[in-house]
This record gives sequence, C-alpha cells and structure tokens, in this order.
Amino acid sequence: MAKERKSFPLRLDPEIYQAIEQWAGDEFRSVNAHIEFLLRESLRKSGRLKRGPATPQGADGDGGNKD
Repeated sequence: MAKERKSFPLRLDPEIYQAIEQWAGDEFRSVNAHIEFLLRESLRKSGRLKRGPATPQGADGDGGNKD
C-alpha cells in the first residue's frame, strides 16, 4: 500500500519558482515532483535520509499536472 503524501502550502520567491519551473520542464517533471526530487537528493547527500529507491512510486509526476 502506498504511503499517504503530506500536503502543505509553500511560498517561494518568484525568481526561484521560475528557475525550478524551467529546470523541472527540462527534466520532464512537474514542479512539485522536481522539488521533492531535489529535497530527497539533498537529504540523502547529507545522510539524513537512508538510501533507497530514487523516488517513491508516483513521485516522478503528479498525473500530468504541470504546476
């Protein structure tokens, strides 16, 4: 059974959002999926998240919804 995903509001500087949006598009991800990908990679590199699959099932996209 898949884990329930936590939903919360996030406020970003517009310039940061635009950069993430462009990067996400370059990687064929939604903005949400790309932010999660970047956070997961950073947590792994810092040793705060144990190694495992690169992304949980369904984290590479959100049903085709581009944020």
